[in-house]
Formats: sequence, structure tokens, C-alpha cells
Amino acid sequence: MSGQPKGWEAIRAEVLRRIRARDWAPGEAIPNEADLAAEFGCARATVNRALRDLAAAGVLERRRKAGTRVALHPVRKATLDIPVTRAEVEARGQSYSFRLLQSEMALPPVPVALKLGLAPGSRLLHLRTLHLADGKPFLHEDRWLNPAALPQPLPDFAAISANEWLVTHVAYTSGDIAFSAENASDAEAAILGLPKGTALFVTERSTWSEAQPITAVRLAHAPGYRLHTLV
Repeated sequence: MSGQPKGWEAIRAEVLRRIRARDWAPGEAIPNEADLAAEFGCARATVNRALRDLAAAGVLERRRKAGTRVALHPVRKATLDIPVTRAEVEARGQSYSFRLLQSEMALPPVPVALKLGLAPGSRLLHLRTLHLADGKPFLHEDRWLNPAALPQPLPDFAAISANEWLVTHVAYTSGDIAFSAENASDAEAAILGLPKGTALFVTERSTWSEAQPITAVRLAHAPGYRLHTLV
């Protein structure tokens, strides 16, 4: 496979073949993403997509700073890919647009800094974005980005949303995600055009590369949002 670019599905199939052939035994660490990308002649993000899919299926075990291993006892897991908001809106048959409300380098609040394990005084890129469906508020995205973990130069986030750019350009090896029902803050209610205290579906997510945090984001969905996943 070396020397020829491959799609993530082909890489997934080859990794699975090696596991089934016991080239990589249960419990054994597999090569890192950079080495696999060099072998397969593709972008690291493509390898990351293939390995994430196998991890979601329970074939691989991935841990931040510990690498990726063949699962000792493969199990079927629920899968949850990070969605592209534009694609979500368009899949509903609606027209997508977005507005960048804020973009600045700033000190993150303490909960964000602690979640990402940042050194005191670390500054991140703070973006607030309103996503719209047929011109109406669909999602408020409050995101903190670690420039040190991102390819440079950064794009114009007024032209492409941070959500879409990250999903298509930045590979991650681990993360965490939490879902909750919360009353809209005064600011969220104003941005989403809702009465104060309206109940919202909220997603909070952070992602990491092998060595450092990439982003922490809070997504406040307008009423009517539905989450889909696979089992």
C-alpha cells in the first residue's frame, strides 16, 4: 500500500486484515498515526479516521498518551462521529449559513483551562459562532482553540466555520463528550432568539492530539434538535 494515497475505508480494511491475520496480536500496540500515514502515503487525518472507526467498533483501544492497541476482548460500542453542522442542516432540507460573532486571543475561564490541562497564563483563540438553518438560529457554538495544536496558517473563520475546518483538517486521538439539558443563559437566549430560561440540548466536547489539547467547545442547540448515533 505504500506510496499510494488511500481512502480511510481502505486503510481500515488493511488494519483489520492485519489484526485478523495476527500481524498485530490482541493487546499489542500498533504503529502510531504518523508512521502509518507515511506507510500508506496519505494524510494523518485519513489514518485517524480509520482508527477511530475501528476503536468505535471495539476492535482497537485508544488512550491519550498511551497510543493505540488491539483490543484484548473486542466489543461492539456505540459510535459518535463529530458532525459537520452544515451537513446536519442540509440533511434536514434547509439552507445553511453561519455568523462569526467573536474571534480573539484570550485567557480561557478556569474550568476550560483545567479541562484542557493548560499551564497558567496560556492564551487560546476564542470563537463564538451562530449557525443558522433557513436563516433562523440553529446552534450557538462557544469554542476555545489551541493554536499550538493546529496546522498553520489558520483559515478565516468568518469564511469557514471552525467546526467544519476542524473535522476536515485536524486529526484527534482522544476526547470526551457530555450531554445535558440546561436552561439558556441570558446571552444564549438573546443569541438564539428565545425566551430567557428556555430549555436547551447542550453538548460539551473536548478533543486531544497525542500530546496536547486541540479544542473545548460548548454547543447550545435550539429547541427541536435531535441527536443520531449508531449502535
